[in-house]
Amino acid sequence: MDSDELGDGLDRRRVLAGVGALGAAGLAGCFSGNTDEPTDSPVGQIGSGREGRGAPGGMPIADMPPLSGELTVYSGRGEFLVGALVQFIEDQYDDFSLTVRYSGSTDLVNQIVNEGDGSPADVFYSVNAGALGALAEEGRTASLPEDVLGMVPSEFRTDEWVGTSGRARSVPYNTDVLSEEDMPDDIMVYPDEFDGDLGWAPSYGSCQAFLTVMRILEGEEATREWIDGVLEAGIRAYPDEFAACQAIADGEIDAAFTNHYYIQRVLDGSPGASIGTAFTRGDAGAVFNVAGAAVVDTASDAELAGNFVRHLLSAEAQDYFARSTFEYPLVPDVDPIGGLPTVDELDVPDIDLTQLSDLEATVDLMREAGVDI
Repeated sequence: MDSDELGDGLDRRRVLAGVGALGAAGLAGCFSGNTDEPTDSPVGQIGSGREGRGAPGGMPIADMPPLSGELTVYSGRGEFLVGALVQFIEDQYDDFSLTVRYSGSTDLVNQIVNEGDGSPADVFYSVNAGALGALAEEGRTASLPEDVLGMVPSEFRTDEWVGTSGRARSVPYNTDVLSEEDMPDDIMVYPDEFDGDLGWAPSYGSCQAFLTVMRILEGEEATREWIDGVLEAGIRAYPDEFAACQAIADGEIDAAFTNHYYIQRVLDGSPGASIGTAFTRGDAGAVFNVAGAAVVDTASDAELAGNFVRHLLSAEAQDYFARSTFEYPLVPDVDPIGGLPTVDELDVPDIDLTQLSDLEATVDLMREAGVDI
């Protein structure tokens, strides 16, 4: 699945309001370096975990090299989620204009490769690291500036692409019937050491990527046994991971396997919902994937393209990802919302994220095990 899965269950008005308020703050010069102190910034306090949040840390756009000229961005992230942010960046500069083509990340990689030296793409913006790695393997990316790469931790970048926001796998649970102490921190002991009804969204790309990591870390046989175990335990399938999280809050199931932001989505709509977030440690259930960007080797102005990527790591953009799309910011000075652990506090498995681009073997394994996808 190449579509940007964050779109499900998200109120478009909240996204646009978030970036609109953010834009007002940026234009007013209210983002000031590395402060976490509450300010009088007009930045919108939208949704769960945002109340009392001050201006973000990180580097504000005002301190970045200005953008001037024309760029074409091929975006595998949906316009529904990032269109307002991209427009906000463009609006900061009178002499800068963007052309953005939205499609699936894999489709855009294939398009750039097929277009060859005549590709109009300057920047490729991907929903996942796998597509970024695939483009780099085709030799179609250019090196990013060292100071841009240095804005995020080394595990979320290579010389040719940089992560801009992240999503953590998690185990949401119903807080009316379970406590955090009831939740195993080893994904492989589910469901044997968990007493409760489980849910998942097996047709979802993120769920399939999670099982791909399990295959890589634990082997195909162990993954098959795990799938057999949750099926035998009666795991319920949902059309998407937001629906699975909503089912937890509604008391239909006790826990599920989802990306972390769907929990925040439920809480955004119902702040008192009976849903909490648990994480496993160092295994497939704790994988952390990133959206990110690369400069295409055919870029007409590689310096301008690199500076646009830099703007996706600005204080304003990183705070937008936290507030409006509920993702993890990757710049260390910008915290996630909702009382979540920081990226450094998560115990993620050591895995090359570009290995997650090919889900075919995982889908075959799921079908062989009897999963309806």
